[in-house]
Amino acid sequence: MKSRRRFLRWGLVGGAGALLGGCAAVGPDFSGPGRVKLPAGWERNRRKKDPQLAHWWKIYGDRNLDRLVQMAWRQNLDLKSAGLRILQARAALGISEGMAFPQIQQISGSATVSDDNRAAHSVRSSNLGFDLGWELDLWGKYARGTESAEANLYAALASYNDILVTVIAEVARNYIAYRTAQERIAYARRNIAIQEYVVKVTRIQFNSGNVSELDMRQAQTQLHSTRGAVYELQLSRIRARNALAMLLGLNPSEVERFLPGKYRDSLGRYVHRDKGTLQLKEASADLFGVSLIPHPRFDPRRPIDAELITRRPDVKVAEYQAHARSAQIGVAEAALYPSFSLFGNISYGNTNLSLSKIGVVAGPSFSWNILQYGRIRNNVRLQDAIFEESLVRYNKTVLNAVHEVSYALDNYRYTLDQLKESEAAIQSSVRAFNISMKQYNDGLVSYQRLLNSIEKLTRYQDQYARLKGALATQVALLYKALGGGWEIARGGRYLSRETVQHLKERSDWGRMLEEEQVRLPKEWRR
Repeated sequence: MKSRRRFLRWGLVGGAGALLGGCAAVGPDFSGPGRVKLPAGWERNRRKKDPQLAHWWKIYGDRNLDRLVQMAWRQNLDLKSAGLRILQARAALGISEGMAFPQIQQISGSATVSDDNRAAHSVRSSNLGFDLGWELDLWGKYARGTESAEANLYAALASYNDILVTVIAEVARNYIAYRTAQERIAYARRNIAIQEYVVKVTRIQFNSGNVSELDMRQAQTQLHSTRGAVYELQLSRIRARNALAMLLGLNPSEVERFLPGKYRDSLGRYVHRDKGTLQLKEASADLFGVSLIPHPRFDPRRPIDAELITRRPDVKVAEYQAHARSAQIGVAEAALYPSFSLFGNISYGNTNLSLSKIGVVAGPSFSWNILQYGRIRNNVRLQDAIFEESLVRYNKTVLNAVHEVSYALDNYRYTLDQLKESEAAIQSSVRAFNISMKQYNDGLVSYQRLLNSIEKLTRYQDQYARLKGALATQVALLYKALGGGWEIARGGRYLSRETVQHLKERSDWGRMLEEEQVRLPKEWRR
C-alpha cells in the first residue's frame, strides 16, 4: 500500500511537470520551400549585393524621374493600404501571442433585489467572482498559431515591398511614356513644318500651271493627316500624365509642375536651302536632335544574379505564405490529442438574510475529442493539401520571375537591334526626300514620288521615337522583374504621421504606433 501511494504521488508530480513544461509542437517544422530550378548560366554569377539594383532608376540620369519615385514612395495610396495591412498583421500576431497565457481571466458580479408581498422583508443579494482558465499548450496548438501569424506578418512586409517594386516600375514606365509622346510630337511638328513648305511649293506650282490640282490636294491631305496625328499623341501624353497622377496620389492638374521640359524646336536646326530648294540636314546630330526620352546607361551583357530571383518580394510573399500554411497543419493536428487545462474560481456572495460566503474552486481538467468521425483528421489533410498548393504556387512564382527576366532581356536586345535599323531607315529616308525634292522642283519626277518619301520620313521618325521609348521601358521592366527598388524603404515609415494620428484619435494602440514601431526592418529576413 505504501509503495502504491508513493507511485501515485510520483505519477501526479510527473504529470503536473508534463502539464507545466509542455512538449514538442505537433505538425511539420517548416524548413523552407526547397531549392528551385534556375537557369544554369545565372547560377555561376552570384553576387550578394547589387548597388545598382537598389536605385536602378538612377541609371536614366533624370532628376525629374528621381523626384517622382520618391514622391510615389511617400504618397502612393496602394502603399498606404499595404502599410495598414502590416499593422493588421501585427495586431493579429499580438492576438496569437496572447493565447499562450491564461485564456480566461474574468471578473463577474451581480446584485439583485427580490420583493414578495407575502414576505416581511425583501431579499437583497450580491455576488462577485473571478474565473481563471488556462489550456496548456502541450501539443503546440497556440505556438503553431503564433508561428503562422508571424509568417503572415512577414508576408505583409514582403507584400509592401512587392507593391513598392511595382509602383516604382510603373512610375518609370509612365514617365517614359510621357516623354515618348512628347518626342513623337516634336518629330511630328518637324514633319508638319516640312509638309507646310511642300504644300506651299505645290500651290505655287499649281498656280503657275506646272502641276495638276491633284498634287496640291495630296500635299494638303498629308499635312492634315500629320496634324491630326498630333492630337492623338497629345492624348497619349495625357494618359501617361494621368497614370502618374494616380501613382503619386495627386490630381492630374497637379502633376504638370513635376514634368518640366517642353521641347522648343526651330526649322533652322534641321533644314537648309540649296539653290532655293528645301533640304534636310543629313548629319546625325541634326537628324536625331530631339532628346526627351531618358536614356538608360545599361549593359545587356551584364550577368544575372540568380539569387535576385529568390529575393524578389513576391517570391518572399509566396515563401512566407507557405510557412503560414505549414504551421496551420500543426494547429489542426493538435485537435487529435487531449487538451489539459487548469481552472479556478473565487466567489463572494452576500444576502441580507444570511452571512457572507466565500468559495474557492480550483483544479485541473481535460477534454478529448473522441468519436469525431474523421472531422479532425480530414481537417489535417485539408491543411496539408493547402500547404502543398502553396509550395506549388511558390514554384510558379519563381518560374514566372525567370520568364519575366528572360523576356525583358530578350526584348531589350531585339529592340536595340531594331532601333539601329530604324536609325538607318531615317537616314535613308532623309536622303530620299532631299533627292525627290530636287527632282520634283526640276520637274523630273511626279509628286507621288515626293509624297512617298514624305510619308516614309514621317513614319520612320515616329517609329524611331517609339523604339527609343520601348528600349527605355524594357530596362524598367527588367529591373522590375529582378525585384529592384524596394530597398529604398528600408528603415522608412510604412505609416504616415497623418495616418498614425487618425488611428490614435480613434483607439488605444499602446506602443504599436511609436516611431520605431511604424518603420520597416532595415534588414531583409531570410
